[in-house]
Amino acid sequence: MSRADLWSKRLANAATQRRTSGGWRQRPILDEGDTYIDFAGNDYLGLAKDPRMAEAQAEGAKRFGAGAKASHLVSGHLAIHERLEHRLAELTGRPRALLFSTGYMANLGVLQALCDRHTRVFQDRLNHASLLDGARLAEAPSRRFHHRDLADLERLLERAPQDAPALVASDGVFSMDGDTADIAGLASTCQRQGAWLMVDDAHGLGVLGEHGDGCVGCAHDHHQVPILVGTLGKALGSAGAFVAGDAGLIDHLVQFARPYIYTTAQPPGVAGATLAALDILEREPERRGHLHQHIADFRHEAARLGLPLTDSRTPIQPIVLGDNDRVMRWAERLARAGLRVGAIRAPTVPRGQARLRITLSAAHEAPDLDALLDALDACRREEAT
Repeated sequence: MSRADLWSKRLANAATQRRTSGGWRQRPILDEGDTYIDFAGNDYLGLAKDPRMAEAQAEGAKRFGAGAKASHLVSGHLAIHERLEHRLAELTGRPRALLFSTGYMANLGVLQALCDRHTRVFQDRLNHASLLDGARLAEAPSRRFHHRDLADLERLLERAPQDAPALVASDGVFSMDGDTADIAGLASTCQRQGAWLMVDDAHGLGVLGEHGDGCVGCAHDHHQVPILVGTLGKALGSAGAFVAGDAGLIDHLVQFARPYIYTTAQPPGVAGATLAALDILEREPERRGHLHQHIADFRHEAARLGLPLTDSRTPIQPIVLGDNDRVMRWAERLARAGLRVGAIRAPTVPRGQARLRITLSAAHEAPDLDALLDALDACRREEAT
């Protein structure tokens, strides 16, 4: 067998294994004419299709061009990027903020720039893949503590070498379960143990906090949470991400974070759309109120129907069904009813924890929730017969 044939065999074997396990992934192709109700996306405030966002993006493109043309350190850092960084720092109560092209790259960049084989990294067992991959990229020795278990984290920190720097990383809102980290508890534990705390608040920003500043935001300053990561493509409806912290952290990332240094800056129109989203977030707090009312209504009715809810008070409302085939049957039944939900299977979640990942948005209306609940109840009743 030739060397080229070995590659073909390797890819074919991997594909066969993934298909056999029931975990084969496919990309749905969506069209503007589709009439489904979206309960799969992360557009929590319903901003992605807001005409003010589109207008701001178009205006940014007209003024600065369709693309930034270069990295931030060459000639791609435009006045609109600088203005957005100041606004994000202000929102989160941090001295400074730094834009990244994606949340994945922000987490890779932070961990790669701060950590090395002498750094001890401690991560919640259910952290996002980008946090886990960032520690691997840095070749930092890592331990994973039990989900939201501060006592387990404290034990691991106490047993770690005291002469090595320690970093604790956690999601703010866990993307597959929808529950939130105990930020105050994590901050207290880290301060006792002399560790830095990094929180990825991708799913909390815009949704939680008194002003939509997330589960960290202004409630926990940069001394308590030195590293705060947020994304712009979820509740804020645009694209990209940022890291917020003090001047020393941001300067270090500019100098050493390879995913920042060697990437073209985000298109200026996207920055313009995000600035518009921040204006809407500030001026229309009723969007968050509308969203949280949807969450309360959905949970009340789902519990009444006997659906298996998790302990989530965020827009992420998973229905854990366990079996891959069962999840796909329910998802297909919902699709036939014009409802799109996420069908999440291993390895994204642990084996035996397959689920429908239902996400709620301020853009939904009461009839949308009624249709979803009716379809879920129909799935449950069909299985019972």
